[in-house]
Amino acid sequence: MATAQRPQTKSNARVIGWCLAGVVGMFAFGFALVPLYEVFCDITGINGKTGGRYEGPVATEVDEKRTVKVQFIAQNGPGMPWTFRPRQTSITVHPGEPTRVNFYAENGTAAPMTAQAIPSLSPSQGTLFFHKTECFCFNQQTLAAGQSIDMPLVFIVDRELPDDIRTLTLSYTLYDQSQMGQSESAPAVSQQKKTITTNNG
Repeated sequence: MATAQRPQTKSNARVIGWCLAGVVGMFAFGFALVPLYEVFCDITGINGKTGGRYEGPVATEVDEKRTVKVQFIAQNGPGMPWTFRPRQTSITVHPGEPTRVNFYAENGTAAPMTAQAIPSLSPSQGTLFFHKTECFCFNQQTLAAGQSIDMPLVFIVDRELPDDIRTLTLSYTLYDQSQMGQSESAPAVSQQKKTITTNNG
């Protein structure tokens, strides 16, 4: 009787081992999907995600026969109390023309804070043709209590932008990085709803 049970016990242990290995593998695959998805979005422009610093030639030929309207939107992520807005809500540019605009940020709290802006562009087909040569979104921004700043963005709309795209909308969401890794003893402002500001102010 005991001899008959040994193969069955070994078989059960093997099945349990396979199940545990499968669970661990699924968790590992789930974590790997996030960075893989980020890389995929950077390459293809899917989900409106714009790329990093443009390393191509800045002095490109300007197509003065064509104009593209670029709109700017600024919004705060959950619990972000800063004032954050574009200095101008839209601008008309020629493809190939380097253009500089500014975004305004102010830390109205009583303590220093660090923030990070995450960009998104629509329509998503335009992300491969929108090049940022300088952007405040490349780095985190730290402001002292009550401090304000103009943050520059320099971009080029590629001459190869499809002709049917006449308007691009660039949106930035500002996230609080000051409390990353801290416990849940966040101030009451963390309950603040997301706000969108596009006024010139």
